[in-house]
Formats: sequence, structure tokens, C-alpha cells
Amino acid sequence: MVQTLQAKNVTLGELSDRFNLELTEDEQFFPEWQVDLTEITAAEKQRLDRVKSSFSNLLEYPPLLEDTVKMVVLSPLLDMADFYLPPFHIKSEPSIEITTEDGGMIIRGQLDVLALCKQVWVVSIESKNAEFSLEAGRAQLLSYMLANPKSALSTFGLLTNGSSFRFVKLVSQPAPRYGLSRVFDLFNPGHDLYEVLKILKYLGQMTDQGK
Repeated sequence: MVQTLQAKNVTLGELSDRFNLELTEDEQFFPEWQVDLTEITAAEKQRLDRVKSSFSNLLEYPPLLEDTVKMVVLSPLLDMADFYLPPFHIKSEPSIEITTEDGGMIIRGQLDVLALCKQVWVVSIESKNAEFSLEAGRAQLLSYMLANPKSALSTFGLLTNGSSFRFVKLVSQPAPRYGLSRVFDLFNPGHDLYEVLKILKYLGQMTDQGK
């Protein structure tokens, strides 16, 4: 009997069992978030400082809704990383479906936020889920990434709850494996938001060049 699951309800265990998806801790697997990245400009730092101040202000007036996180934090980041310009394009809430090779499971769902050129995915965690935990969205993000039609290429994802950010890399062939970056937090000393923008820009350049 074929089992059908909604993407937002799927677990990491189910992805592992059905798709042989594995987490790798090999430091060489995901170098893209650790490379020597181009420094951002003073104007970009100033704008990110304003994003941080805006988000801090919103925290004073809970509950913080998912749409607010998208508007205040994600939209400026994606704009500064040039994801709103050609050759990139935004698809809001596209439907996805993935199946196991033996047809034993179907996962259906709609992307909560964005798909960019089918190689960079962004998922915003709903504030009501696990007290903003990034882990609440990891399996959901991986489900969308597994549905990438360009499976021969590396796929990258970003999970955010507004204040914390984690990048994900998935390689589907010969067997699906994924790696994680460290967690970047908006309130860490040193302003991690600067690093998030640097990484987004780098991944965008890679995608633009078809790597």
C-alpha cells in the first residue's frame, strides 16, 4: 500500500528509511559556507544593522508571525543577495511531490517560502513550531530539495526562524547525502547576519554560473 505524507509532517527518520538519505559530518562535503568569502560593503552592513534592529523591536510585541519574518528579515537578505534579479526568479508556494523508487511512499507539499532556480531553497519556520527551533523545518526543507529536478547538481537550502540561520547542502547522486553549516544567530557577537549575506551571495553566484 502506498503511503502518502504531507511534507510539513515528514520526519528525518522517514526520509532516511525510504530514500536512504544520510547526514554526513565530513568537513570536506560542504565547503561552500566556509570558503574565503567576499566582504560586503559598508552600505550593506548598515542595512543589515537596520534589519537586526527591526527584528529586535518586533520581539517586544509577540507573537511574531511567519509572514512578518519573511517581510522584515528574509526579503532584505534576498534582495541584497540579488535573488530578485535575472537569471533568478521566485516561485511562491509551488507544489512538490517525491516518491520512493518502489513506489512505497509519496510526499506531497507546498513550499512555505521560495524556490530560486530550483537549486537554492529557503524555508521560514512558523513561530508556533517548536518555539522557533530550526529543527522543526529540517525534514520539510530536505523533502523539497529531494524533489529538485536537476538532481545531478548540488542543491542548497536555508532554514531560518528570523533570528537563527542554518545552511544545508544536498547531493542526490549516487545516493542522497546532506551536510549542515553551523547555526548563525542574529544576536551572536560579531553580527552573524553579515556572514549569512556573504554565503547567500556566494551560492547565488555558483547557481548563476551553473556549477
